[in-house]
Amino acid sequence: MEAMGAPGAGLAIALENLFPPLPSEVILPLAGFTASRGEMELWAALLWTTVGSVVGAVALYWVGALLGRDRLFAIAAKLPLVKISDIEKTEAWFAKHGNKAVFFGRMIPIFRSLISVPAGVEKMPLRTFLLLTTLGSAIWNTIFVLAGYHLGENWEEVTDFVSVYSKGVLVIVVVVLIGFLIFRATRPGGGKRRASSGRGSDNG
Repeated sequence: MEAMGAPGAGLAIALENLFPPLPSEVILPLAGFTASRGEMELWAALLWTTVGSVVGAVALYWVGALLGRDRLFAIAAKLPLVKISDIEKTEAWFAKHGNKAVFFGRMIPIFRSLISVPAGVEKMPLRTFLLLTTLGSAIWNTIFVLAGYHLGENWEEVTDFVSVYSKGVLVIVVVVLIGFLIFRATRPGGGKRRASSGRGSDNG
């Protein structure tokens, strides 16, 4: 933080989007604490960390866009216990709730990074994605940067709170995943991809 200043905090947050093991709950309050010591401007910390969040999210958006729907279905077809119908249901859900998912997903550990990929796969308009990602990231970042700023030397208290929050989210994800696997294991059967619109059967 001292060596690279606010742009360094933004770079760290961008990398956190790409490599989730880098914890934003440490980077953000530390940036706020550094600002409280006068070693960077508070507004700069808020601006650059939000820029970093958006840059990292856009990179993952393009990963999803390059992956595309066809490759996603091809990958899903090779996964055990995963039906194509599951992917189709997820598509339908994202088409209906994608805006809220992108916005609120920026404030949920684990999903912060992952939500950008389906947005790219489903070709969410880039302008909409940028707006929702910027707003969600700005709220999340502001809360933790300001917390670190006001707590000063005690900025690490923020990480204790977020650690409990993150573990709670992780437990829910694990429970849902185990439930899904048990459900699939007890009701075997492969899903089939729906025929692409406009194509007939290939008899040749």
